[in-house]
Amino acid sequence: MKVSDMLSSGGRAFPSLEIVPPPKGMTRKELVEGIRPFMEFNPRYINVTCHRDHYEYRQQPDGSYTRRLVRRRISETAVCGAIQSEFKVEVVPHLICGGSTAEEIESQLYDFRFMGIGNVLALRGDSLEGEKRFVPTPGGYAHADELVRAIRSFEREAGPGDSFCIGVGGYPEKHFESPNPETDLQNLKKKVDAGADYIITQMFFDNRVYYDFVSRCRAAGITVPVIPGLKPLSSPRQVALLPETFSIDIPVELTSGITARPEFAYEIGREWCLSQCRDLLAHGVPAIHFFTMGRPDNILDILRACF
Repeated sequence: MKVSDMLSSGGRAFPSLEIVPPPKGMTRKELVEGIRPFMEFNPRYINVTCHRDHYEYRQQPDGSYTRRLVRRRISETAVCGAIQSEFKVEVVPHLICGGSTAEEIESQLYDFRFMGIGNVLALRGDSLEGEKRFVPTPGGYAHADELVRAIRSFEREAGPGDSFCIGVGGYPEKHFESPNPETDLQNLKKKVDAGADYIITQMFFDNRVYYDFVSRCRAAGITVPVIPGLKPLSSPRQVALLPETFSIDIPVELTSGITARPEFAYEIGREWCLSQCRDLLAHGVPAIHFFTMGRPDNILDILRACF
């Protein structure tokens, strides 16, 4: 089922999840058993993130260097296949510009279609380690709107087959590379105009930020659903790490509470996210997306309370 159909069908709001492919060495059984507890709450789909390949340069005895491909995680395609074979839930693989040529992305789309995957999340992706700014792969795409347009072009040229439901990312507090919120909003509109069906937001910790973002989207002519993305804080370290990594604000009340009682950071973060979730549901959001990031227990507690 397409995510867009889930969102338009009405009924009770539903949860969805985002998981990170496991490191090499984890077994299929370990992966699916880690996901299984979530199935009690009937998540309608599971997003599977995609990570760029990295390269290491190793010095040889003669002083020269050789480049070696480094893949630290199982591919999102393999993870999607494992989930499909074990659970009755839709998978939404991330498809990123970074690290792939147009031909490689087209090949990935053929794989997804072969696997019966009808949903993708189209993202630009992050810069490589050591890059100050994102550098597109030669022969690839520089921006997510180009990727969305390429997916729609693939559908026309690949012959008979279901079209993809395409999600894109949105940034309530703007993307860190954007000079201002207005430019960031126009970039989001480009993705929607290129053919995106819905938006999933970056995590936020103040619901007013989300409500304002949706209002600004509507004023800009963006009419597709905007799904809020939530992540409960679980440690004092995240208070410093998440704003630096994702360019987001964390409210003073939340940070001061964790700073004052760091030993209770997990409980404080969980209760804050639970309050966010209840407020969003009371305001009629059709779905809430949870970034698990390898820490499922606090999200399971929130799902028990809200779904």
